[in-house]
Amino acid sequence: MKVSWRALPTVLTKEELLDKAFARARKAADRVDDSDRVFRVRKQLNRMIQTASDILATYLIDTVNLWPSLDQSPQFDVSMIDACVGCDDYRHHLSMLQWAAKQISNISTQNTKKIIRTARIELMHEARREAYGRISSLVGRIGPSLKWLSESREVLKRLPSIDQLSPCIVVCGAPNVGKSAFISALSSGNMEVNHYPFTTKRIHLGHFTFRRLQYQLVDTPGLLDRPMEKRNDIEMQAISALENLGSLVLFLIDESEQCGMTVEEQNNLLEEILQLLAETTVMVVSTKADLHKQKPENWDAVVNAEKEYLDEGEEHYTDLPLLLDSSGYVTISALQNVGLEALKMEVIRIVKDNTPVDPMSLPDGWYRSN
Repeated sequence: MKVSWRALPTVLTKEELLDKAFARARKAADRVDDSDRVFRVRKQLNRMIQTASDILATYLIDTVNLWPSLDQSPQFDVSMIDACVGCDDYRHHLSMLQWAAKQISNISTQNTKKIIRTARIELMHEARREAYGRISSLVGRIGPSLKWLSESREVLKRLPSIDQLSPCIVVCGAPNVGKSAFISALSSGNMEVNHYPFTTKRIHLGHFTFRRLQYQLVDTPGLLDRPMEKRNDIEMQAISALENLGSLVLFLIDESEQCGMTVEEQNNLLEEILQLLAETTVMVVSTKADLHKQKPENWDAVVNAEKEYLDEGEEHYTDLPLLLDSSGYVTISALQNVGLEALKMEVIRIVKDNTPVDPMSLPDGWYRSN
């Protein structure tokens, strides 16, 4: 289940909504023709009230239905909504639109009955004015909700669209350890770049496909690349959302220390990540193997094995030897493209082992009818 915030249409303001409804109502009244003046006026005014109320009620209900339901959304999306705009406000403002749609329909029914029950034209016009006044007052009451939804849409559309049904690998580590280069090297296409609404940092989202199954790679700078004391409450809430997202966490470490942090500082960050994402498998990967003082002993063996696999031209699972550094970490060189295929195979294996095989289970947000 994939939430696409960019697909949500722009939310109209209260003024735009009323202008649209009343303009359509006037056009509908102009199409009425009857030789009897009383019948003609009755039909015109009824048509105006019904058309205006139908347009308003339909728009409000459609808006509610287009926005994802929190009860049926994956936990990651719910957590991100809560971190960005607040779930309580989200529910409240959508419920205000639903309430207003029902009230507008009731007003239409009440005032059209008044028009039908009288033969006096002045009373018909009075009923129409009353309906328009009450409807305008109702739309005015939900004006703040329309404004909130419009502003929240601008915030939420910057979130990445992550498919909850596909495996997701969270890539983290200190700044400048090579996370973006790693995702670019492993991805089969161009990286998607988004922004968290509550930080200036960019999200890098990459994909690779293995045997028709897409694997997602998510880099979360600003969230998992700095010490705990430097994170604010909203960022901590976003980090908790990652617990519901990752099938695997790859922690990248730069042993050359060219990233600006010592290995000791990076290991301290690793300890924090292990505590924050205690329920998720974490794999440590050393980057920039081409810059290591001591070249990995099995460098040539990995290069030959990966070349042989790629030359076969057939995508299949195989046990490629992992490139290991002197510290015993799995290592890669994104620059020279060494160790990446072996790491990809290892990632696929771990994700597969971490995925429960239950033919009767359903993804989050899916419900089985009795």
